[in-house]
Amino acid sequence: MDRTRTSSHVKAEGLRPDIVALANDYPAGHVVAPHSHSRAQLIFASRGVMTVTTDEGAFVVPPQRAVWMPAGTVHRVESRGAYSMRTLLIRTGRIAGLPNRCRVVTVAPLLRDIILAMVDAPQDYPPGSPEERLAAVAIDLIAALPIAPLHLPMPNDRRLGRLTSALLAEPADSRSLDDWAREIAASGRTLARLFIVETGMTFRAWRQQARLLRALEMMAAGQPVTTVALDVGYESPSAFIAMFRRVLGVSPTRYFAN
Repeated sequence: MDRTRTSSHVKAEGLRPDIVALANDYPAGHVVAPHSHSRAQLIFASRGVMTVTTDEGAFVVPPQRAVWMPAGTVHRVESRGAYSMRTLLIRTGRIAGLPNRCRVVTVAPLLRDIILAMVDAPQDYPPGSPEERLAAVAIDLIAALPIAPLHLPMPNDRRLGRLTSALLAEPADSRSLDDWAREIAASGRTLARLFIVETGMTFRAWRQQARLLRALEMMAAGQPVTTVALDVGYESPSAFIAMFRRVLGVSPTRYFAN
C-alpha cells in the first residue's frame, strides 16, 4: 500500500466539507494497491490512462475522463505510463442522486475546471465560501455525467477466467470460441452462454472491448495507431479506426485531441 497516499486520503476524509479535492502524480508502472475509502470518489485522469480494477471488472480511464467510485468499493489503480489523478472525495450520506455503481464518465469542461480549482484551493474551506459553492455545482454536474463505454466486466467462472486472462495478456489472439472450447474442455455453446450470464456480453463483444481498452492504454503512451491496430489484433489500421469510431464516436486522433 502506498503509505503517503493512504495518509493524505485519511486526513482528507476526516475534514468537515462534504467534498474535498486531492492531487496525486505517479510515474510509469506505479500501482496503487487494493484499498477502499469511507467517501465516494470521482477519480479524474488529468494526464495518462489509468486502469481501475474492482470486483465488477476493469475500468479504463483516458485523459479528461473519470471513474466514479462509490464509498467502500475496493479498487486498484495502475498505468503503463505516467499518470496524474485529480480526485474529489465526496461524503454522500447527505447527497441524493449520485450513482451507486462504478462507471467511467465523460467530464465536461466546466466540471474539469471545478475539479482543478478545488485541487488548488484549501481543503478545509469554511461554510459559505466560494469553494463550497463550487462543490455544490460539482455535485449537480456529477449526477448528470454521461457514461463512457470503457468498462470490461470480468467473469467469475474458472473456465472463462482462463480464456479472458489469456486474451488480456495477448489481445491479438484471434482464436474462435470453438477453438477455446477445445482447449478448455467445454463446449462452445456452454462458453457462449457463460459469457452472457457472467459478463452481460457476447464473446465477440468482450474481445472487442478488451482490444479497445488495451489500444487506449497504448495510444496514451504515445504509440502510433498503425502499431496499436496490429498489436491488438486488427488486420489493418482502417479496420481498427472504423471500430474505434463506431464505439466512441470519433477517430483515435480526434479522441485524444479532445
